[in-house]
Amino acid sequence: MCKLISQLVYVTTLIAPFTIYSIVNAQGDQTFATYITEEQWQMVNELPGVDRQIVSRDIGKLNLSVGIVHRNAVERGSGQDNENPERPCGTIENSRPSNARGIMHIHQTETYYIASGSGTLVTGGEIYNGNGFADDSNVTTTLNGPSCSGLIVGDWISKHVKEGDIIIIPAGTPHGWLEVPVHVDYLSVRPDPDRVLPDNYINPALGPNFLMETEE
Repeated sequence: MCKLISQLVYVTTLIAPFTIYSIVNAQGDQTFATYITEEQWQMVNELPGVDRQIVSRDIGKLNLSVGIVHRNAVERGSGQDNENPERPCGTIENSRPSNARGIMHIHQTETYYIASGSGTLVTGGEIYNGNGFADDSNVTTTLNGPSCSGLIVGDWISKHVKEGDIIIIPAGTPHGWLEVPVHVDYLSVRPDPDRVLPDNYINPALGPNFLMETEE
């Protein structure tokens, strides 16, 4: 009996790593493609709110998310700084204000594709008298991870962008809208190398089987 038990332990030791690998490979396959149709992201864009995450995928070395953002008209010069921020961040030197409120994501780069509308986008500089987002806020947990918002000041630039334009905004770069005449809608592609967001997120509007359906 002791000899039989020893043989079973030996065989189990040999096959266990392969069994575990098979389970992980089956449950954590990162090679399948994800398809998001125009109708799907437009449906998410019709939901309440401004910035909505569509999907977040664990693709191996990092997570990758895609969001859709809708902004209504923004009047030039309407940006205001935070009077008494609860979670201070950014700079306290108000040099060369842009008159645009913006946000800066500590970990996450974004690539914008302007799907419709136009506006004047401000990038660069620093966030003045900023306010950080709470740990349990939607921005921190689902959209962009730890971030700081407030008036953009300092060494910023402004550019008019329109439908079809693409903008790459590195992590740590403040960005915000100085002016939006009517509206602007843009897809935001968000790599998450530090994995500060959920590995796999699906907007509830897409349904629980969304990722499975993309494999068909």
